[in-house]
Amino acid sequence: MALRRHRLPRFWLIITLGSVLAAVGLVAWWERQLPSRLEQAAASGRLDDCLRYGEQLAALRWLPGSTPSAQGHCRRLRARQLWQQGRWGDALALQRQLVVSGDAGSADRQQLQDWQEELRRRALERFASGDLAGAQALLRPLGQERSGDGQRLGDELEENWTRNRLQLERGDQLVRQQRWWEALDALNRIDHPLWQQRSQALRRRVNEAIARQAAHQDHDSHGSLPHTVPASRLDAEVNRRIASGQNEWEAFEAACRQLGGRVVEAGPESACQRGTAAQPTGRRSP
Repeated sequence: MALRRHRLPRFWLIITLGSVLAAVGLVAWWERQLPSRLEQAAASGRLDDCLRYGEQLAALRWLPGSTPSAQGHCRRLRARQLWQQGRWGDALALQRQLVVSGDAGSADRQQLQDWQEELRRRALERFASGDLAGAQALLRPLGQERSGDGQRLGDELEENWTRNRLQLERGDQLVRQQRWWEALDALNRIDHPLWQQRSQALRRRVNEAIARQAAHQDHDSHGSLPHTVPASRLDAEVNRRIASGQNEWEAFEAACRQLGGRVVEAGPESACQRGTAAQPTGRRSP
């Protein structure tokens, strides 16, 4: 019995060593098979198989030998295929793997740069069409989606979107208060196509109100307020000053002075009158 107990550890040691040697041999055999399998997959256009064999071969680099250039070829072809399918994030990720490998050339690096620029252009187009979420999704593979630190393109798009929305809300509030010139100034600051479209109805209402005010001033120039500055000239000068950056009230006052008049009360509104027949009684919205 003692002799048999001494033989058991040796038996298990032989089995263990044999298993390890068999596993190493199997891995070595598979490592020798992979280059030819990779080449065959690349030649036959089986790109997924080619990439899988390439990854397995890369994982066995501790063994003698090197990864064949077929892996780079498969990455290149598969990245182009993914791009054409609209899987832009996957295509960029694979192209980046190719660029950092030893199989990349200058054309591969240029292709990566071109795709990045193309994706950025697509994101800006989607943003201009009113799809902020879609634009942010396209920027994600570039690492340029919204981060909150203000340093990425996604942050700039978010800021632009919010600013346009707030200007429209401010314009609507000013219209409710019948502060027409201030409302026009707010609407003129909207520069995003979608928000410009959304502001059209409000802009028409503002322009109609300003036109009615101008007609009222023209009427007063022949009645209770003689020598009123012509409304057409006043409106043109006010709009020019607003476009240059002045706020609406300062633009109204400066335009009135420029045309030789002064701001006076004209019922519920303010008017720009020539002469000295009336004295201004306080600041009111034009």
